[in-house]
Formats: sequence, C-alpha cells, structure tokens
Amino acid sequence: MALYIRDPEVDQLVAEAQRLTGTATKTDVVKNALKREIAAANVDVPLSERLDKVIEAARRLGPRDPDFDMKKFSDDLYDGM
Repeated sequence: MALYIRDPEVDQLVAEAQRLTGTATKTDVVKNALKREIAAANVDVPLSERLDKVIEAARRLGPRDPDFDMKKFSDDLYDGM
C-alpha cells in the first residue's frame, strides 16, 4: 500500500534529512527514520515485558523432547562440510 504525505513541512524535513544524511531517496529517509523510532520505542519497553513475550513463545512450542539427541542433530548439520 502506498503512503502519500501532502504536508509541505514534512516534505522540507525529509529533504533536509536526505541532504544531511546523503540518503539516496526520500523513501529511504522515511524508512530509516521509522526504523529508528521503532527501535527507540522498543528500548522503552521494560526488559521484563520483553522477556515475557519470549517466555510465552517458548511455552507455545511445548515441552522439551526428552528423546532429542542434540549431539546427533549438531553432527547432522555439519555432515559433509
């Protein structure tokens, strides 16, 4: 889906950021800015909340298979290298 911004101030800000950073396109300027904002917002999430998401994902995977042979699995990964 396309994003259209018809705000002269935003256009000026993007053009200035493009000039200052040497970014090839305005799309790249916006993409990089959004990635930085998302990363900054994620830093604001407490570690305990981020870990809760990881723990929940692990729980959804189910219990550990007691018959799983990690040595064999690792050896199979490197077989033929």
